[in-house]
Amino acid sequence: MATRRGFLAGFLAASATPRLGWASVGSPSFLAAAGRPDGSYSLHGLTSAGLETFSIPLPARGHAACGHPTRAEAIGFARRPGTFALVIDCPTGNVTHELATPKGRQFNGHGAYSADGALLFTSEQMAEGSKGLIGVWDTRDFARIDEVPSHGIGPHEILLMPDGKTLVIANGGIETDGWDREKLNLDRMRPNLTYLGTDGRHLETLELATELHKNSIRHIAIRKDGLVAFAMQWEGEPGAATPLLGLHRRGETPLLAEAPLADELLMQGYAGSIAFAGSGAEVAITSPKGGRVHRFSVDGSFLGAVSRAEVCGLAPLEEGFLATDGLGGMIALGPDGPTFLGRSDVAWDNHLVSLA
Repeated sequence: MATRRGFLAGFLAASATPRLGWASVGSPSFLAAAGRPDGSYSLHGLTSAGLETFSIPLPARGHAACGHPTRAEAIGFARRPGTFALVIDCPTGNVTHELATPKGRQFNGHGAYSADGALLFTSEQMAEGSKGLIGVWDTRDFARIDEVPSHGIGPHEILLMPDGKTLVIANGGIETDGWDREKLNLDRMRPNLTYLGTDGRHLETLELATELHKNSIRHIAIRKDGLVAFAMQWEGEPGAATPLLGLHRRGETPLLAEAPLADELLMQGYAGSIAFAGSGAEVAITSPKGGRVHRFSVDGSFLGAVSRAEVCGLAPLEEGFLATDGLGGMIALGPDGPTFLGRSDVAWDNHLVSLA
C-alpha cells in the first residue's frame, strides 16, 4: 500500500491548498442520499435536528457517502453494483472528480477517508467471482495508487477505527452474477469481519459459526473505544429468527444479540443500518422490510422496538439516535421514546453517515 513518505507528502500537499470547511455549508452532522418525487436523486447535509443544510444532484440512485475530516468534500457512491463514485465540493455542488475502478471491478457503495484525509479507501469487488478489494486513492488528485484484498467476498461497508490506523470491513460473503444482483453461492457463503492496517497489513478476520454462514455481514458501526457492532442480513430459509446484530472487540469472541422471538421475526431477517447511541451505552439496527428499529444494550440485552414504515437510515445523537425513512421522515429516538422532527419531500435512502 502507500508508503509513509507518500502518505505524509499527500497530507502536506493537500493541506497547502485552502479549502472551505463544513461550516461553509451549515455545519451538517450527517450525509444522506435521497430520491426525489420527479425521479431524480440527490445528496444532502443534515443537522442533528433534522434540518437540511445543502442538497446536491446525483446522476443516479446513491447508497452511502463519506465526508472528508476537515474540508467540505464528500464522496457519493452509487447503489451496488455501482458505476459511480463522485468527489463533490459541497460549497459549490461541483463534481471535482469522477472515480473509476479498473476494468472488471465495481464499487460497492461505501468508502472511508484516512484520519487526516490524505487517502480514500473504497469498497470494491471483481465483477466476476466477487473477490473483495480495497481501492486506495490519493486525495490530492484522486489518482488510484494501490489496492489490497479485503480478505473476503463481496465487501460492503468499510470504516476507519478510532486508532486512525486500522480499517474494519464487512465482507458480505455473497457472490453475484457479474453486474447483476443474482446471488450464486448461498450454499457456500462465508461472510466475515476483517481488520486491515491502513498500510495494507491483514490483522484479523472474524467468521461466525457454521450454522450462521448465511448471515451476510453488511454494515458496521464503531464506538469511540473500538467496540465494533455489525448488522446482518439472513440469506437462508425465510422465516428464520437468526440474530441480526453482533458486537466484537479485536481478539475476542463476538457477542450476538437477539430480540424476543416475535420481535425478531418481524425484522424479516434484514438489518439495513446500524449505529451506537451518542452515549455509547446502546446500539440499534433498522429494518426497512419490517418497518422497525431494535434497540439493545451493549451487553446484548433487548431494550425495545420502534415501529416506523420504511425506516432505514440511522446515526448517533447525544441522547440516542436519528432515524430516517423512505417517506421523508426524520425521527429522534431518545430515552423517552421517538420524537418526530419533520418530513422532507424526498425518499431517504439506506444510510445516514456521521461527519463527527
